[in-house]
Formats: sequence, structure tokens, C-alpha cells
Amino acid sequence: MKKELIFEGNEKRIYAVEDPHRVIFHYNDVIVAYNNVKRARLRGKGILTNKISAVLLGYLNGCGIPTHFIERLDDREQLCRKIEIIPLEVVVHNRMAGTLAAKLGVEDGFKPANTIVDLCYNNDELGDPLVNRDQAVALGLATYEELELILSMARRAGKLLTELFHKAGIELVDTKIEFGRASDTGEIIISDEISPDTCRLWDEKTQERLDKDRFRLDLGDVISAYTQVLERLESI
Repeated sequence: MKKELIFEGNEKRIYAVEDPHRVIFHYNDVIVAYNNVKRARLRGKGILTNKISAVLLGYLNGCGIPTHFIERLDDREQLCRKIEIIPLEVVVHNRMAGTLAAKLGVEDGFKPANTIVDLCYNNDELGDPLVNRDQAVALGLATYEELELILSMARRAGKLLTELFHKAGIELVDTKIEFGRASDTGEIIISDEISPDTCRLWDEKTQERLDKDRFRLDLGDVISAYTQVLERLESI
């Protein structure tokens, strides 16, 4: 049974339940970009991100990569393991797009021979800056051993998700993955959502963008793109 609200963000709310080591995630119809500078309400968007994230996190669980996801409860809510947030983001890039392409002076969508993994300090006030392992340890965000595990899990998750999306005719350009420590065991697990809000997804044949860039770049048809992603994932 859902109890008190313990967190309210733009795109989701988190509620306590009777089990102190479980929470309910409720997905809202809000979409934001550029650290909340750009914001809109899109009817049905929360339903789509909830369902897509449930599919992807459930898939990773099934592949032996632990996540906070337990089960989808309804169109907008899912039951999850409660975590202590590790304020780091790992971004796995199969292509250079968006900010990364602009920063390095390459064409948007440039495909390198290797996979790029970035480690960022999850701090909106600072603009989520890139950090190296020594800086992350100095800030007390994680130990070296934890960072090895986090980066290894992120790389494996990125590979598995790339393969899954390929089966759906979608290219995973990049994905942002967050982590936390499970409140009951202390185990490091993937947390938060994985969806078109946190990934760049391009149609393999047409290169059409099927992710939040449709909102960032004013391309329109955001709900249609997210619906395509869900339907393709469900079809496989």
C-alpha cells in the first residue's frame, strides 16, 4: 500500500510503502531538458516512460545485472527497491552526439571505433560535470572498488541494451545509467529509469530520433516516437 510521498521531482514522484526497503515510483507527464530550463507537460508521457523503463530494467534483471526494479504495478507506477543514491551518472556512448560531439568538435552522430564511457558528478547546480575516478573518490562519492564495479556494470548494461534495441531496429546512440546502494543489503544496483528520457535512440534505417531530443530540438511528435519505442520493444 502506497504511503507518504518521500520525493517529488519533475518527471516522477516516489512514495514509501509498508516495507521500509521498497518504494513506489509514479511517472508524471512532465518532460524537462537542459537542467530544467525547458519544460512541458505531454499527456500520456508518464505511462510510456513507466512501461519502457519496466521492460528495460526487467530485461537487465533477467540478464543478471541487478536493478532497483521489482515489478510494474499499473500504467504509471512500479514497485522498486529503496536505495541510497550514489550521486554519479555513467554515460555509455556508442556514437558521439549532442553535447559530447559539440565539445569534441566532431559531427553529431560520429561513430568511433570504441565505446566511450563518461563518469559525471550528478549535481544539477554544477551542471553534472565530468569527473575522473580520483575526483569521485576525493569527493567521497564512491570507493575505487565501487567505481570498478559501477563502470563494469554500466559497460555490460550498455552492451546488452544495444543488442536488445538492435533487435527492435533501433540504434542505442548513448544511455545514462545511475546507481545506488540497496537499503536492505548495501548492494550496488542500477537505479532510476532507463527510457527515451535517458537514452538517445535512432531508427536504424532512417536515423529518425525516437528520444528526448525530439523535445530538446523542437522536432515534435515526442509521444509518437516514445510509442514507437514501446511497441517495438514489446514486439520482440
